Amino acid sequence: MRTLNWYVTRGFLLSFCMAIVVLTFVMTGANLVQAMDFLSRGVPFSLFLEFTLSLMPRVLTFTIPWAVLVGVMLVFGRLSADSEITAMRACGVSLLQIMSPILIITFALTCLCLYLQVEVGPPLLGHSRELATETMLDTPEALFEPGRPLMYDNAAISIMDKTEDGTLIGVQIYQMDKRGAMALDISAATAKLRVDHEQRRLMIRLYDCLLVDKKSKPELRNAHAEMEFGFDYGKELNRIRLGVRPKYMRLKDLMAYIKLERMMNHSTIKEEIELNQRIAFALAPMAFLLLGMPLAIRASRKETSVGLFLSVLLAGGFCQTIIICKSLENIPQIYPQYLLWLPNILFQVGGAIMIYRISQK
Repeated sequence: MRTLNWYVTRGFLLSFCMAIVVLTFVMTGANLVQAMDFLSRGVPFSLFLEFTLSLMPRVLTFTIPWAVLVGVMLVFGRLSADSEITAMRACGVSLLQIMSPILIITFALTCLCLYLQVEVGPPLLGHSRELATETMLDTPEALFEPGRPLMYDNAAISIMDKTEDGTLIGVQIYQMDKRGAMALDISAATAKLRVDHEQRRLMIRLYDCLLVDKKSKPELRNAHAEMEFGFDYGKELNRIRLGVRPKYMRLKDLMAYIKLERMMNHSTIKEEIELNQRIAFALAPMAFLLLGMPLAIRASRKETSVGLFLSVLLAGGFCQTIIICKSLENIPQIYPQYLLWLPNILFQVGGAIMIYRISQK
């Protein structure tokens, strides 16, 4: 029996490891592209590495359940297609004995997902967002790219080109008023950047510039050989640090926040949705195992593509259902925070029924 358990477990672990590597790489792809773009423009490698590692716990909470599903679909699909499950059961080995090692592993992975969802992932996700903002604010000269406008304070800044020594060419600055209307239109042939890290101010010295006052009637135009503008880019970072969004709170902090909001008679529907969503996603590995195994046995195909296709459909349906339930946060009468449990209930109950029926044959 030990040999049989190791045979099944080895196949599952191999498929699981390959799936989690591929899925994690795919899910971090967009963030890695952005981070590598920053790296190519002068952001230190240490910040790039810290940003990437901060994202990993959050990403793993989504890739671990999906990798479990892929591993289960591939392993039990192959065992069923080769009639190995039939042979095992003919020798007196029950379906529960066959799946028991994977059940134990999946339970451990579920506990890991729960820990990542409620304790590790949210604060590190918040740290990655703060780190990205801090990098943008502390090294603003690295973020100027031709054709890509940047927003600082109440101004939009774009450039046509940039030299190796950091000189900006073809600078255009649009400064807005409090209502979002254009107040100043400033253009310059070239510009130099100076960053005051202590005061957190970005100083832009413009050369051969034209200033157009859009608020005056008629518009006033003034040419200047040289002028300097300063932007207080530290205000945004200070605003981020003053308050932590519920999305980035640990479990105990989130529950304390919900309790405080209730005492103040404030609506807590969004926070409750966040709390239930975390736990629902954390329990996904067990739900995927219970439903994926009987589906893989019934599909009984040797083609790997069938198991992969079914895993994509199931994982996609699970996530999409939770997203739809979350989108109903503006309709508290239907209790969307509890509707989030619908995919887990359907997957686990449906899977348990299917496993029972297969075991009775």
